[in-house]
Amino acid sequence: MIELEVVGGTALITINRPDALNALDVAAYAQLSEAWTRVRDDDAIRAAVITGAGEKAFCAGADIKTFLGREEPIAELWATQRGQLLNRGLEVWKPVIAAVNGICVGGGMTLLLATDIRLAVPSARFGLSEVKRGVIAGNGGTQRALDQLPYPVAMELLLTGDLWGADKAERYGLINRIVEPDTLVDEAMALAARVASNAPLAVQATKELAVRSRDVDLAAGLRMEQAVNEILRRTEDAAEGIAAFREKRDANFVGR
Repeated sequence: MIELEVVGGTALITINRPDALNALDVAAYAQLSEAWTRVRDDDAIRAAVITGAGEKAFCAGADIKTFLGREEPIAELWATQRGQLLNRGLEVWKPVIAAVNGICVGGGMTLLLATDIRLAVPSARFGLSEVKRGVIAGNGGTQRALDQLPYPVAMELLLTGDLWGADKAERYGLINRIVEPDTLVDEAMALAARVASNAPLAVQATKELAVRSRDVDLAAGLRMEQAVNEILRRTEDAAEGIAAFREKRDANFVGR
């Protein structure tokens, strides 16, 4: 259902429910949580790529059929660390690249909004359609859309529930670029390999500082950068980076 394969330093995560447009049922959500936790905790993984199986969908969000009529105790509302996801608050500082191979709506879209770099095929479609179902775009939809898109554009996306084509998504910076279907995953993996070839501690620190910059003032952010750089320049990787530069060779970073 949720497949994870490690290739070099990259975890390739595939949502494998093509007959259901890669919608996520209860079991799939649990497996996806386990996959993100492994990406976070496994030092051998330096970056991740997430995609969907088949040619129609990246992820159509929650599988509504499996949630209809399902009741949970109200206490679940405060079990905030249970079954954490990338888009629900799990802190994964390793870069995540989305390879969007088709429909990306609902929970698939909120997942996309939690990734760092995004490639998509020409036929991809994007939307937050929850208002058409009487609910909101949870798991970060209402929180991240305005962070990443101009205010009126994000509000149109949230309030109409309409779908965007890949061209519009690229125009507004929701995705980095459009690529052909037969090269999508290869290009995403190649991009991840370039990221993974850099010093892993520096990459993770860079992502964390960039993400947290949205929540702190400039003076605090600059001070955080200074403190983190003082830590990083004492690492083995920093010494290796300098040595590789002097010796005109590729660096061999080990994450220490």
